[in-house]
Amino acid sequence: MKLSDIKDLLHAEVVVGQDKLDMSVKAGAASDLMSDLLTGQNNNAVLLTGLCNVQVIRTSVIAGIAAVVLVRGKQPTQEIITQAREHGLPLLSTPFTMFTSCGRLFSKKLRGVDEKISTPVHSR
Repeated sequence: MKLSDIKDLLHAEVVVGQDKLDMSVKAGAASDLMSDLLTGQNNNAVLLTGLCNVQVIRTSVIAGIAAVVLVRGKQPTQEIITQAREHGLPLLSTPFTMFTSCGRLFSKKLRGVDEKISTPVHSR
């Protein structure tokens, strides 16, 4: 899915990265716990988060996140904007909640970063 599609679906404001709207992302992740991003397969994923501090940018860069969307209309500080710009990390803000944002993206076929989960066989 292209970042421009995500922007449109989430009615998002582009804070940083207007020039990267044609970039494609392969999956989505949602978390307010940045340490969770360091344990998964997040390369080329878009992160949805309600956390609005510079650690979001720093962790996203380390985890290989392609773009960050702040939910619930959160507005980043100048320090966050500067860090995102320095790292070339697109940063958007959506008025939707995290749950609604995830649902809107999932309904348009953007899938999570989960590896295929096998269904356990229950013994009787």
